[in-house]
Amino acid sequence: MTSLSSSPRQPCSRVTVGWTSRSLGSRLQHAVFYRLIAVGGRKAAYALLFPVVLLFTFKQEVIRRSAPYLQHRFPGSGHFDRWRRRRRLLWEFGKTLVDRAVAGITGEFGVETDQRELDTIFELHKENIGLIMLSSHIGAWQMSMSVLPDCLPVPVSVVLYRDPGDLDRHYFDHAGKAPAFSVIDPSGGMSSALAMVQTLQKGGILCMMGDRLFGNSQECRAPFLGEAVSLPYTPYYLASVTGAPIVVFFSPRVGPGKVRNIIVDVIRVPSGLGKTPAAYEPYARRFAEAMEKRVRINPYQFFNFFNLWEQPPSRRSRQTETA
Repeated sequence: MTSLSSSPRQPCSRVTVGWTSRSLGSRLQHAVFYRLIAVGGRKAAYALLFPVVLLFTFKQEVIRRSAPYLQHRFPGSGHFDRWRRRRRLLWEFGKTLVDRAVAGITGEFGVETDQRELDTIFELHKENIGLIMLSSHIGAWQMSMSVLPDCLPVPVSVVLYRDPGDLDRHYFDHAGKAPAFSVIDPSGGMSSALAMVQTLQKGGILCMMGDRLFGNSQECRAPFLGEAVSLPYTPYYLASVTGAPIVVFFSPRVGPGKVRNIIVDVIRVPSGLGKTPAAYEPYARRFAEAMEKRVRINPYQFFNFFNLWEQPPSRRSRQTETA
């Protein structure tokens, strides 16, 4: 692996996100896939997925969204090579979405977790100060968290943002029943923050994503694939306030309807670091380093279709004013 290059400490601020989870496909297109899964199962949906993915590789919006990651992960690629890598990335993403729908419609899905990983979770939870499970949009992250309520008989909350324009259903939407965990909308401001803290104070498990900013999230910059990206500092702030350890894990897809949970780091954040985002930068860097290692192993399972490396508008405006 190419080592992460260091970059000078940069100021942290409140930013507006530059990504959207709105679906590119229409409601009818989604309905066709869901019906096909109900009638023909996973293989039938994969068969239809192939020409759909091929068509989407030529859509300008898809090219624009996928280009930043592919350029950073595979620098120097030629025109045909970029198209080939884009097609493979979309193919893996499409299969992940199909697997998610299959899990809700037919109940066919498997999450593998080694006993060693489970023992780590059990031992950390014995501290009775809650547990933060921090992941990224790598692999089948939507399903990986579904097994946590079965591991420990404690409250489990998942921080989940749903864009009004997102037509993709989560697996529990298809099942027609409430999930085994509670859902916290990160755009809820103070009420959302309070719900996160309460989950940890009750000794529960709080599942979060560490690679996207929501709304006016506080952010820090950390190096990722050669350049600095903006990451939320909220997980590390919560850990400092509550004392809860952070378990960094990823969930690569390992086969049709199969995902494996892999713990890659346990982060301890000292108490009393306050509200200065710069204090949490070292922990964001550890997360970014773990994420970079994983995308070098599974390069076509990183599903952030926006420019992580673009400086937020607030930062650009400050630099302009300074100049």
